[in-house]
Amino acid sequence: MQDIIVDQKEDMNASEQIKKFHSFLEEYYYSKILENLRKDNKFVVVDFAELSKFDIDLASHLLEDPEEAIKAAELATAQFDVENIHNFKVRFTNLPQSQNIMVRNIRSKHIGKFVYASGIVRQKSDVRPQVTAAKFECPVCGNVINVLQLDGNFKEPSKCGCGRKGKFTLLSKELVDAQGIVLEESPESLEGGEQPKRINVLLKDDLVSPLSEKKTNPGSKITIVGIIKEVPIILKTGSKSTRFDLMIESNHIGSIEESLYEIEITPEEEQKIIELSKDPNLFSKLINSAAPSIYGYEKVKESLLLQLVGGVRKVRSDKVVSRGDMHILLVGDPGSGKSVMLKRISTISPKGRYVSGKGVSGAGLTASVVRDEFLKGWSLEAGALVLASDGICCIDELDKMSPDDRAAMHEALEQQTVSISKANIQATLISRTTVLAAANPKFGRFDPYGIIAEQIDLPPTLINRFDLIFPIKDIPDESKDEKMATHILKLHQKPDLYEPELPTEFLRKYVAYAKQKITPRINDGTLEEIKNFYLKMRSSGSTEGGIKAIPISARQLEALVRLTEASAKLRLSQEATEEDARRAIQLVEYCLMQVGLDRETGKIDIDRIATGISASQRSHIIVIKDIIADLEGKVGKIVPIDDVIEEAKNRGVSEDKAEEVLEKLKRVGEVFEPRRGFLSRI
Repeated sequence: MQDIIVDQKEDMNASEQIKKFHSFLEEYYYSKILENLRKDNKFVVVDFAELSKFDIDLASHLLEDPEEAIKAAELATAQFDVENIHNFKVRFTNLPQSQNIMVRNIRSKHIGKFVYASGIVRQKSDVRPQVTAAKFECPVCGNVINVLQLDGNFKEPSKCGCGRKGKFTLLSKELVDAQGIVLEESPESLEGGEQPKRINVLLKDDLVSPLSEKKTNPGSKITIVGIIKEVPIILKTGSKSTRFDLMIESNHIGSIEESLYEIEITPEEEQKIIELSKDPNLFSKLINSAAPSIYGYEKVKESLLLQLVGGVRKVRSDKVVSRGDMHILLVGDPGSGKSVMLKRISTISPKGRYVSGKGVSGAGLTASVVRDEFLKGWSLEAGALVLASDGICCIDELDKMSPDDRAAMHEALEQQTVSISKANIQATLISRTTVLAAANPKFGRFDPYGIIAEQIDLPPTLINRFDLIFPIKDIPDESKDEKMATHILKLHQKPDLYEPELPTEFLRKYVAYAKQKITPRINDGTLEEIKNFYLKMRSSGSTEGGIKAIPISARQLEALVRLTEASAKLRLSQEATEEDARRAIQLVEYCLMQVGLDRETGKIDIDRIATGISASQRSHIIVIKDIIADLEGKVGKIVPIDDVIEEAKNRGVSEDKAEEVLEKLKRVGEVFEPRRGFLSRI
């Protein structure tokens, strides 16, 4: 008797739910439904808070038995006298905090419940059709049987009303678009030592439309609202295991993290942004807001702001692309605040990724090919440089990475793509990422009397791809030390003392507005300013032994253009002026003086960074090679080292320089020592 009452109550509840949902949707969402249908969007997003205000019992039922409640809501929409409302979906958002669950905490008691989980999309399958219902005909009596396809296995009728068992004719099937994604827990939600857990998520209907597709690209941070379901594990024998896998059948997807191009700016915010851009102290305000907890380094902070907005990306008719993103390398003494700056920049820029030293591999930076059971076969898993596309990737302790892993960055830095050819997968991934890297000098701390370029323990080919390189030296200076000590101690006394002049959220919106709306063009006067500087620098190189030093190359010229455009963007100007060019020239000149100065000649030599060998060193190498060749003609294949050094002195090369060149030649394999004190060419 009790069972009968319960069944009746449930039946009544179903019709009551449809009625209540119909009243609720008519009162709150009718106009929204009509608007969405006009746009050919066959769904409506319902705020759970509004539903709970309308009817708390209905809201509770949705959480406990979501499958039934969502079906009731969709049946309620079908009752509206509106054209083309067939298969209209109801999506729910803004669930209470009690329904928020971490992937690692999902248990069997959560199966069938309505929850939401946040995380990063790691993998994504192709969109494929999925059968939701099928109609079969009995060949004996002609009866048509409807079979709902609720799980992963295609079901046929077991028997007909006439008693026939066996094969039935398939008449038709209802198909929906479906897609699988893999959701991984966000690293910031984990405790120390925990590994992020993953769960498979099934998306259907409008959740796989081109509009939603963008939200679920690998690397995106999203919130999934859905129903927890169990999936049987099929053993190799074909039978089902007693263990089940878990998945989420998604009802709604919400973006947590957007790129700077996607941040929404209200008209009021836009007005504030335009007002700030007209402030004569604009740059000092922005610089003071970049990293207020770090004392000094104005030039570095200014360049980091320019990096955030970037230059203008250009695609020419021959499909050659000039990147707009700028890459910056900070090489500094320990405790100089490099990591703090990296962390700060990754908070201002959404879609920022932070990786460090030994904890990152080449595959972790670019992409890897993994075997996945859910997505079937091999799939690509994007690395940090791909995940941070349209954002910023901060790489700390760059010098601690292995050479092979660093080599993986070359293509991503210049071409802004990542090419993979593994396990029958040939793919090119987009990596429009700005890179901000930090490293320590070769011997832990800069030698103030040594050449900076020689103290950076990174390959020249990689260094050359950075637009700006800032050496951050910690040199004792009484007045500067006093100011810094006061700044740091006051910061400890009152942590909120050095608040940014502009709130972080507003600064982010300002940068986003500059990236979205401003695409400056360089006028003729500005071009002339950059050209004159370039030509002046090119002609200023010294000549050593017939070899002319190269003070600046075409790569620095492109960096100048990007910095000029970025400066105009920060001013919210559609035209880059001579003032912007001078700002860019100052920064490039500052960096070149720091890392490209040849002490011997007192001139800038870009080869010191680009190849690791200055023009003066190259001329010394040529002299030493000539001496070895001459001596071979006199004494034979094996040449005494003392004779080489002596002859070098006669030709104007000091003993130290001659020894340095010989060591270099030994390292690259040009000469070797067959026995102590003697040389031979290979």
